[in-house]
Amino acid sequence: MPDRRGDQPASSAEEQPAELVLAALDRAVRHRPGRSGAPLWTVLEHLHVPRRSGSARTVHARLGQLQERGWVERGTERGVELWRLTGTGRRGLRRALASAEPPRLGESPQHARWRGAQLLAAQELDRFRERLRADLAEALRALDADPPLDSDGWFELGARLRGDCRRLGSAWHCLHEWEEPDDEQADVDADTPVGAADEEERRRRARRAGRRNTRLWKEPD
Repeated sequence: MPDRRGDQPASSAEEQPAELVLAALDRAVRHRPGRSGAPLWTVLEHLHVPRRSGSARTVHARLGQLQERGWVERGTERGVELWRLTGTGRRGLRRALASAEPPRLGESPQHARWRGAQLLAAQELDRFRERLRADLAEALRALDADPPLDSDGWFELGARLRGDCRRLGSAWHCLHEWEEPDDEQADVDADTPVGAADEEERRRRARRAGRRNTRLWKEPD
């Protein structure tokens, strides 16, 4: 069972039994829909192990040991090494999870992203509201300005208003509409693909693309 706390320290790979590495690989694959396996770096994320560390090399060696036992298999996709469980590995993991001391993973990367977006949105939502309110007031003043605002001024103001609305809508979604992810499956924003039959629906869904990406909240200098 996962521990969803975000403040647990990263454990060294030496302290992690093979079953924990197996559980991390299983969750990493489940959180990558449509992929045939998971690369090492995603397994390390689920174990809270830094990529460039001795512990990371040990995890890679553990995967090799599990491969020798027939519990995992290795392949490549576009030149990237990918790992996945075999049927034997899945049965072994089920036994481990049903044992008296099952392997316990820390917070998943997708849950950490949700939690971080929630915290940031709570901090920034009011500021985004005030920024939009100020730019709307400037636009209203510009309508009656003398001398009138030139075309470049309107284009610049329009770009700011668009960014204001985009940041506000994204923050609102992250805080009020993005449900806490269930680690049994990948957390995918399922309402953003552009595949609906209705043209307006396609445009609406296209506008939602990237609404969970808080890195897009950066404001221009």
